[in-house]
Amino acid sequence: MKILLKKLSYIFGMLLLISIISFLAIHAAPNSFFGAGELNPNMTPEAIEKLKAVYGLDKPLLTQYTDWVGNMVQLNFGISFVSGADVASEILKRLPITLTINITSLVFVFILSLYLGIKAALSYEKKSDLAIRQLSLLSFSMPSFYLALLLIIIFSVNFKLFPIAGLHSVDIEGEGLHYYLDMLWHLVLPISIMIFGGLGSMIIYIRSLTLEILKSDYYYFARSRGLSNKQLLRYYILPNLLPPIVTLLGLSLPALIGGSVILESIFGIDGMGQFFYISALSRDYPTIMGILMISAFLTLLGNVIADLILLRLNPYMHK
Repeated sequence: MKILLKKLSYIFGMLLLISIISFLAIHAAPNSFFGAGELNPNMTPEAIEKLKAVYGLDKPLLTQYTDWVGNMVQLNFGISFVSGADVASEILKRLPITLTINITSLVFVFILSLYLGIKAALSYEKKSDLAIRQLSLLSFSMPSFYLALLLIIIFSVNFKLFPIAGLHSVDIEGEGLHYYLDMLWHLVLPISIMIFGGLGSMIIYIRSLTLEILKSDYYYFARSRGLSNKQLLRYYILPNLLPPIVTLLGLSLPALIGGSVILESIFGIDGMGQFFYISALSRDYPTIMGILMISAFLTLLGNVIADLILLRLNPYMHK
């Protein structure tokens, strides 16, 4: 309980610091959402001042910050400058599809990378190791937009196996099994590209960790006892791989809502990545700040969850 309270106070303190830095950075950025209106001859200074009053931008900076923090605690991120809609509802509208794509790809990346990384290490400098390393190098160096266009040409244009863009077919109405199967059909290419793009660095990381384990004294001692390969994998390799991988996965939580601007733009998916990009271009301060604070919270939460899991795996690490 003491450790949990300490972690919660850490999250609160860091969120406060991040909120101050983000708020000042956004307001110090050149230009503003009202810049275009000030250049518009049809917009009178009185109209611009009235618009600023609506969004509370006519108040002192400290008052703006305290009002914003007070609303944020209530999960009220304000009103979007662009759409005039509630920022929280705009985020919630796009969050499910982004979470679906990113969680699915993260799970597959973890499973495939764990298998291929361990396999490459166990077959060090053999053909399978060289093949897996070449695959990881290709994954690491292949631009996602190029791979997306290539797969669209092959599987959507030439063979017509998958849709080019969108989330649903034109003739799909309502919800049900057919509705979700159609959405899954549309997501095959984007998810496949995200999986392939995430494999490269993770495979190399797990392979490197596994090689260090294979060179350790305790692993040599276990082999000398005549343990089988399955026993070595279960009791010596995997338990020692888990702590660094858990930490890495904890840091991946913000990416779950970040989305991918390039892939979402190419495949016409109205997700969080494209939403944040458009908001940044239009200087939509409430939306930018809302997404930034959610990402910061997830980053801190990921660190805390990773620490608690590591504490569960090794109760003596905090003693």
